[in-house]
Amino acid sequence: MSIWTDLSPVAFRVEFVDAGGVRTRALRAGDPSAEPVVFLHGTSGHLEAFSRNVVAHAAYDVHAIDMLGHGYTGKPDRPYEIADYVRHLVDYFDAVGIERAHIVGESLGGWVGARTATTQPDRVRSLQLLCAGGTVANPAVMDRIRTSTKEAVTSDDVELTRKRLRLLMADPADATEELVEVRHAIYHAPDFVANVDNLLSLQDMARRQRNLLTPEELGRITQPTLIVWGRQNPFGEVPEAAAMHENIPGSRLELFDACGHWPQHEQADRYNPISLEFLRKAAGSGG
Repeated sequence: MSIWTDLSPVAFRVEFVDAGGVRTRALRAGDPSAEPVVFLHGTSGHLEAFSRNVVAHAAYDVHAIDMLGHGYTGKPDRPYEIADYVRHLVDYFDAVGIERAHIVGESLGGWVGARTATTQPDRVRSLQLLCAGGTVANPAVMDRIRTSTKEAVTSDDVELTRKRLRLLMADPADATEELVEVRHAIYHAPDFVANVDNLLSLQDMARRQRNLLTPEELGRITQPTLIVWGRQNPFGEVPEAAAMHENIPGSRLELFDACGHWPQHEQADRYNPISLEFLRKAAGSGG
């Protein structure tokens, strides 16, 4: 299987959208008259993280984007904080005519989705937090993210990119060579190299702490919320997911065995039906 064969059963397009002055890469698929589902990747990631999910969700208006400073999206020269990602996301919504979306956020994307749900609640219909970041500041994890990314970006050695991608997965085979090639190309684009410290800025302790999702903020999330977590997640242990679940009223928690940081990719056959069931209920709730 490849990204191409993952996507080929449905019509899709990759386009660039002006989102508040930021040239933003987006993959579009599904039914444009249906409710929007927007997929958001993690730190140093890109929209290909959701290639195994697009077809399954094609009854919806599917959007997967490269977030601010990531992938092939524009890279303003400043350290990015969560408010910057939220602003970019809302600017994307405005640019493509999304009033309210179901947000599926993995890692950093979950952090951004949760903050959007509390600061712009009218724009979020439901929320999925897939190994979401943003509730703790663990120096060891932060250093692992910063060091592994910088090493892969500053060296031409593709093995370092392969190592960075495999760090995410419980089974190294899920870090396919195609994904390695895609990420290696992104990591070595001149604008990405020049910008890497900006997109790693949340690995700075002081900056991270002032951006964290507090229990009180999580308690203000009123949208239907699904939390999915891999038991072998290298960037966050199960108690983080349990605390998230406890703090978000009415949330649902799903723990995946033999799974790392990309549950939507590593266990797509399990994740996709759970997501679709959740979306059907969320749409029916009027949430």
